[in-house]
Amino acid sequence: MITGLDHVVVLTGDIAAASAAYETLFARTPSWRYSGGGADRTLFTLDNTTLELVAPHGDDDAAQRVRSALATQGEGLASLCFRTSDIARTHRRLDRLTLKPEPVTEVESRDETSGAVLSWKRTRAATDATRGVRMFFLEREQERPLSVRTTTASITAMDHVVVSTADPERAAALYGARLGLDMALDRSHPEWGRLMFFRCGDLVVEVTHRPGKSETDAPDRLRGICWRVADIDATRARLIAAGVDVSEVRTGRKPGTRVMTVRSGTCGVPTLLVQPSQGKPD
Repeated sequence: MITGLDHVVVLTGDIAAASAAYETLFARTPSWRYSGGGADRTLFTLDNTTLELVAPHGDDDAAQRVRSALATQGEGLASLCFRTSDIARTHRRLDRLTLKPEPVTEVESRDETSGAVLSWKRTRAATDATRGVRMFFLEREQERPLSVRTTTASITAMDHVVVSTADPERAAALYGARLGLDMALDRSHPEWGRLMFFRCGDLVVEVTHRPGKSETDAPDRLRGICWRVADIDATRARLIAAGVDVSEVRTGRKPGTRVMTVRSGTCGVPTLLVQPSQGKPD
């Protein structure tokens, strides 16, 4: 049903500032810009997925919904959009799984710079059925253009997106049994709780659980993103020169990996960078 993670959505109150911040972080230009549905949108398309920045535009109901979401949750990760090759079949399966999908709609956008047009079909599952994480499902007719690298030591791809849960068994049932993602890892540790990795294309949806942190009926939350880099030392030097606050490089949990934390310029998204072991995806 799911072939990959098409994109993640990050809400922001200032599309220009957010776009500039991510252009600095990624060392890549935006791949697509457009307005519609009460929002201004800037997309950065990397090697395996897209980050979509969304800011309210106008005064219609759609714009007010975006403003309401910003007022409620602040800037940061807002939703996941999974890619499928057959939206009609996906919709039927979501319905059978009682994920209460909305009717499939056809959407089109025109890039404000090139004038090119992209079209797709999508549906959305009910948020109460996906344990509080907003999830969309999309079938695209064309590939998006890649974001052009502006300098060396750019971000190459997403490594994983993190979801925190208070009920790991129900989360495992959702991402594994119901959405059909392959569970690649299920591990517990007394210091950092339980980790579950679900493969989604060549990246991972990481589900985390820390015992005692919240009630079991608390909703799941999108927590952060880890991006891949080829040379973490060069990337750190580039970001420091650009005025971005980053941590020291440290050894990652997976043997052979090196990681660092980005502490500014991410629109409130907790962000980690990883240099995979031997050049392979983490």
